[in-house]
Amino acid sequence: MHGVSLLTANRPDTDGTAHPSAAGTGRAGEEPQGAARQEFLRRLGEIYPAGAIHTDPAQLSTYECDGLTVFRARPLAVVLPREPEQVAATLRLCTEYGVPFVARGSGTSLSGGSVPVPGGIVIALNRMNRILSIDPDNRLAVVQPGVINAAVSRAASRYGLYYAPDPSSQVICTIGGNVAFNSGGAHCLKYGMTANHVLGMKVVLPDGELVELGGDSLDVAGPDLPGLFVGAEGQFGVVVEVTLRLLPRPEEVRTLLAAYDRLDQAGEAVSAIVAAGILPAAMEIMDRLAIDAAEAAVGAGYPRDAGAVLIVELDGPRDEVQADFERLLAVVRGSGPLEVRLARDDGERLRLWKGRKSAFSAVGHISLGYLVQDGVVPRTRLGEALARIERLAAEHGFRVANVFHAGDGNLHPLILFDDRAPDTVERAERLAAAIIDMCIELGGSITGEHGVGLEKRRFLARMFDGDSLAVMRALRRAFDPRELANPGKMFPD
Repeated sequence: MHGVSLLTANRPDTDGTAHPSAAGTGRAGEEPQGAARQEFLRRLGEIYPAGAIHTDPAQLSTYECDGLTVFRARPLAVVLPREPEQVAATLRLCTEYGVPFVARGSGTSLSGGSVPVPGGIVIALNRMNRILSIDPDNRLAVVQPGVINAAVSRAASRYGLYYAPDPSSQVICTIGGNVAFNSGGAHCLKYGMTANHVLGMKVVLPDGELVELGGDSLDVAGPDLPGLFVGAEGQFGVVVEVTLRLLPRPEEVRTLLAAYDRLDQAGEAVSAIVAAGILPAAMEIMDRLAIDAAEAAVGAGYPRDAGAVLIVELDGPRDEVQADFERLLAVVRGSGPLEVRLARDDGERLRLWKGRKSAFSAVGHISLGYLVQDGVVPRTRLGEALARIERLAAEHGFRVANVFHAGDGNLHPLILFDDRAPDTVERAERLAAAIIDMCIELGGSITGEHGVGLEKRRFLARMFDGDSLAVMRALRRAFDPRELANPGKMFPD
């Protein structure tokens, strides 16, 4: 079904007017004052049992920021619903009092997308963490938003199935957060992003109405409303249930690691692999700094003398993988590597991927502070982009560790700094801005999978013209006329 109302009881007026008891409190981001504030909190407490609502400053401090810690704000309250009806009642109350809200999962966002709005509340969905059903015949999983990404594949594994999107934080990030930011991961080259695996969802709109979007197949008639919600960063409402597409475990998986003297050689190898007509499940590159960090953190066994490593993985039917792997091996060996390693079993393969997936957190072993960027350039300009990042890093006086999804040009440069030094964060942010400007100039995007959030909203107007931004804003207001759902994110002031 598309746009079907499931829960509309006790909805407020739909003309955007606040309830009389909310007089003077109706603008998003403007904290209810005095008696109105106390009345709002009292009524919020009627929705949640003890322990499921936090107002103590020490409790609220946990929710002040997400994975990008340079942005912080303290919410008015945090609620932890277990059922969709609690979310609906909460949003009706927020609409009545004009209180903004932010839905949050594990808080692993790297763009400030789940930072609270001053005067607003956080709806923490971690307790809505049930896998409601797995249908092996139709290859579906129905889950609540607080389910951890990796838990879906674990539950589906008994049926020979798995959930393909695999962001680096998959052992902690939630499906709801993946939906909000259209997360991808190392294997998005072949299998696509979250949007390619969400078939349907139940969403509470900002006025408290619970609707069902999409369905349980790829061929549902009508507009792709789930696709509209995926990547909207929580600005259309709160997702409370998601129907996911599962895939059969591949018959064969082959993984290799190639080490190179220089980063540009690894980039040229990627171009050669693509030119040969080979479609890997994943192609990932790490430079020397990222290698050092991964080895310090998890001891993945990467060659420490390499300037860069390339990880390539093929999967699919055994005969097809074997044929493609022989071609891949010939291309890689012809690209001038220092060394080529083949993962002999699942244990070795998992060790190779553990180093790559640990790269972001591992940088903390070699730097007191770091800032992660997330830009995209056309694959054909990858070498040029990496050379320019190297020049920009030298000009700004920073070390940059490069980790990226080479197959689709999604860059994740990590800017390393000592946050005890004066103005160092501001200087690092200027370098990050220069890298984003470069991505736009080269015909790419300001984000591949981390979202716009607070961090990149000033760049949106550089990527889109005024008419395009106006259409985006109009679409947002069609779902949320008062802009109570995660306001202040994504769009420039």
